[in-house]
Amino acid sequence: MGLKVCGMKYQDNIKQVAALQPDYLGFIFYEKSARNFDLEYIPEIPKSIKKTGVFVDEDLEVVIEKIRLHDLQAVQLHGEESPEYCLRLKRHYEEVNDDVISSIETDYFDFERKSRNDGKLEIIKVFSIKDAFNFETLKPYEAVCDYFLFDTKGKLPGGNGYTFDWNVLSNYPSTKPFFLSGGIGLEEVDKLKEFIHNPVSKCCYAIDVNSKFETEPGLKNIELLRKFKENVITRRKTTT
Repeated sequence: MGLKVCGMKYQDNIKQVAALQPDYLGFIFYEKSARNFDLEYIPEIPKSIKKTGVFVDEDLEVVIEKIRLHDLQAVQLHGEESPEYCLRLKRHYEEVNDDVISSIETDYFDFERKSRNDGKLEIIKVFSIKDAFNFETLKPYEAVCDYFLFDTKGKLPGGNGYTFDWNVLSNYPSTKPFFLSGGIGLEEVDKLKEFIHNPVSKCCYAIDVNSKFETEPGLKNIELLRKFKENVITRRKTTT
């Protein structure tokens, strides 16, 4: 069970959160978000932490440029991105003999061979849930994404601050690992422990947290995060 801390915005705070050794740090590249990351660079963090860019229906050219600029290892797609969109992004970073794949999809986005193409880019596709979900929606994305992420359906693409009914995931038909997100905070620790010991969690790869650990949008409370990690993530690792 991994941990992703999303919505990072401030340099010193990024370093402090990175010191807790989460598995992923999320940086939102969406101007309408209060957590939009608009700084020139991300400070140096341990290589064990995957820098994740969060995008909402962004042009592929922009996504690829942000990946290159910030050396992102993962991309989280939080909008209505199609399977074709995911495939074009995936193919752009696949390796064949240390060279960019020659295809219509990749040639168009190669930008004078500035693509990173030195490792696998993880693609996380987000799906929002309230009281029910049509899991047939996932099928076209199975082959073009590395992970799914299930978040709470609300007014905003993310960061709405409340959970959805996790029992919906009892009908999860896939074996693809997923992130669990949406309003998760210390108040949900007991609920998470129940979830973790339920068969429905067998494909839960990581917990994604954000707004419930903030003192203001983008600024994370380190002590709350530490307590959460010790009570949920670390305990899961030592008891499995």
